[in-house]
Amino acid sequence: MAAGEENPDLFIDQVHIHVKAGDGGAGCMSFRREAYVPKGGPDGGDGGSGGNVVVQADPSLSSLIDYRFQHHFQAQRGTHGQGAKKHGANGQDLVLRVPIGTQVALYDETSRTAGELIADLTAAGQRVIVARGGQGGLGNTHFVTATRRAPAFAELGEPAEENWLELTVKLMADAALIGMPSVGKSSLIAYMSAARPKIADYPFTTLVPNLGVARVGEESFVVADIPGLIEGASAGRGLGTEFLRHIERSALLLHVIDASGSWEGRDVVTDYQVIRQELASYSPELAARPEIVVLNKIDLLPEPAIIERLQAELLERALARVDGNEFAADYEPPRLFCVSAVTGEGMDALMRATADRVRELRLAAAAAALPTNDSYDQIWEMRQRERDRAFTVANLGGGVFRVSGKAVERMVIQTEWDNEEAIAHLQHRLEALGVEKALLAAGAQNGDEIRILGRAFALQTSLWSADDEAGERE
Repeated sequence: MAAGEENPDLFIDQVHIHVKAGDGGAGCMSFRREAYVPKGGPDGGDGGSGGNVVVQADPSLSSLIDYRFQHHFQAQRGTHGQGAKKHGANGQDLVLRVPIGTQVALYDETSRTAGELIADLTAAGQRVIVARGGQGGLGNTHFVTATRRAPAFAELGEPAEENWLELTVKLMADAALIGMPSVGKSSLIAYMSAARPKIADYPFTTLVPNLGVARVGEESFVVADIPGLIEGASAGRGLGTEFLRHIERSALLLHVIDASGSWEGRDVVTDYQVIRQELASYSPELAARPEIVVLNKIDLLPEPAIIERLQAELLERALARVDGNEFAADYEPPRLFCVSAVTGEGMDALMRATADRVRELRLAAAAAALPTNDSYDQIWEMRQRERDRAFTVANLGGGVFRVSGKAVERMVIQTEWDNEEAIAHLQHRLEALGVEKALLAAGAQNGDEIRILGRAFALQTSLWSADDEAGERE
């Protein structure tokens, strides 16, 4: 690759990763044993909690290249508790840094489809916990009661959360340069800003989006150069969907058309119609965005009638839209600017008009914005807790029932199955969660077999007890 030539592989805008938080450390079962203290009580320390996995927006990053080859990440686990009430250390959080504008969603590795959106990180430093570390198990000091003065059990550490995630970068720009390949978008962004994309006289010179900051007097706006779109882009042709998603955050579209017709002899009206159709097919809301039409390469204009034909097309579309379109109430016909990014003709007027329109759109967006709470941690944690506490009861027939649910299963995992006191403690936890009540409502009777994970129980009225098959695998 020649010096100074861009490498498209360096821009990675979507990856799939697996994250696992740290498991919690086990609590300690210990009793104080010192000279002259013949009846020392329990003194087992708690296990440390595992570290969380955090995704955080970092303004110094522009791509997900760091996750191109490494796809599995795990936070540090908590250490076990010790005697003399020594608690285990918490595991360190693992922070995964991503560019501003990254959307974080759950991902189903089996079906290879994205699921629930967890967070949309649109500001520097914004973060979300995508996998929570397991809580450390409690030491035996926590289980002292009036009737149980010397508990001989402790909790095991809680298993950590793990998830497959889809990370997707959508560029954050005020205005997006869109259009067919080789219409001069890269030359325009180079003129308008300090961006220096690769510029050449053949199609698809730009293979990755570019961002630049344009300044007009005291005002500035971010402009994005989106790789050329072609007919069928909304269906994925020519990586169209990958390019189109970078337009979604832009409030203003700068629709660039080649006045010269390029070496292919393209028609300005046909080019405009094709791109408008692709926008509408991809997203009607995106097609309704404010638009400025830029007829570039005016210095190579074959004949003035081309401008008249394009103006007629814009007027016809405006009239048709006002007649019956659902967005007609606030629709403003696009302005047409004839420019040349090479000679600079018309560029000052275009940049001034773009800056003015961006300012108007920013003010409108601020006025319409509702108060929001961007604490994704709190929202996501609330949803997680609701899901975790939920459980289901399935009647397998023959007096056998299965109970499934994250909270229930974690309680089972945290229990020492060779310790009768620990099993009795589990029974009370399950009863408090409402499992016994749900089983009775599902038709379970005294003595029926209840299965959770690979463990089997016998149901007793107001009491759980591990039966002779406790610990037996299904």
